[in-house]
Amino acid sequence: MTVVTLTDENFDEEVTSSEKPVLVDYWATWCGPCKMVGPLVEEIASEYSGKLKVGKLDVDNNQASASQQNVMSIPTLLIFKEGQVVAQQVGALSKTQLAEFVEPHI
Repeated sequence: MTVVTLTDENFDEEVTSSEKPVLVDYWATWCGPCKMVGPLVEEIASEYSGKLKVGKLDVDNNQASASQQNVMSIPTLLIFKEGQVVAQQVGALSKTQLAEFVEPHI
């Protein structure tokens, strides 16, 4: 399972309409902590393949989607179920913390 690149244009189709829970990583190229979280998000994508959809949204290029979810700081991780946000994590975290964040929603 690869990580889906999310944009303002495909957000509804990829996230809101997804039958599986979706983990969305809000990030930017200039964000140091985002660079730490990025590889962990990719590991989670492959480990939970088939159970969880994972997407990354560059907040600089997709400000509408970021502001729609009131993302004020990055990295922000949101879990969507049936189009609704069911969990939120702001800031960098370890792989263990990320797995513990995701597990209850699968």
